[in-house]
Amino acid sequence: MPKTKPAIILGIDPGTIIMGYGLIEVNQNKMTLLDMGVLQPGKVKDTYKKLQLIFNTVSGLITKYQPTTFAIEAPFFGKNVQSMLKLGRAQGVAIAAAMRHGIEVTEYSPKKVKQSVTGNGNANKEQVMKMLEQILNFKNNSKYFDATDALAVAVCHYLQQKTPVAAADKKLKGWDAFIAQNPERVKKV
Repeated sequence: MPKTKPAIILGIDPGTIIMGYGLIEVNQNKMTLLDMGVLQPGKVKDTYKKLQLIFNTVSGLITKYQPTTFAIEAPFFGKNVQSMLKLGRAQGVAIAAAMRHGIEVTEYSPKKVKQSVTGNGNANKEQVMKMLEQILNFKNNSKYFDATDALAVAVCHYLQQKTPVAAADKKLKGWDAFIAQNPERVKKV
């Protein structure tokens, strides 16, 4: 069986105060943590400089790690319109950086990310972090949940690509084709 090139997924939890990022490598259906962290554009006073910092940081991560796909968390609808506007700008700038580098962009709702990682769309941030520690076999030393939230977006993207529905979208013809391409998903009883 020919070796496939590892996929690298960049996940972003957008924000103008704190932006999280997480990168995973997927090699023969095994996920490995590459990097995770936060950017703190909130320390910059000028609104446009914050956006430039976000763009430059995402571009730098793309240049360094050469991700094959980019996943970002969609903003949830809150009551504060100004906060939503700022968050939308941060998200847009991060997406623009990915598109500038020619990377496919996928957006996931916070509920979808939690559901994919923990099985519970209402899981709290600590539950998501603990599940990621189990899935990726690491100990989180970050004091920011923004980093693990971004990592969860990357893991969610991978898991969404592995579903039978996603596989069917890739022109598989029935269960036989799915099983042939995903033998690790079949349990022998």
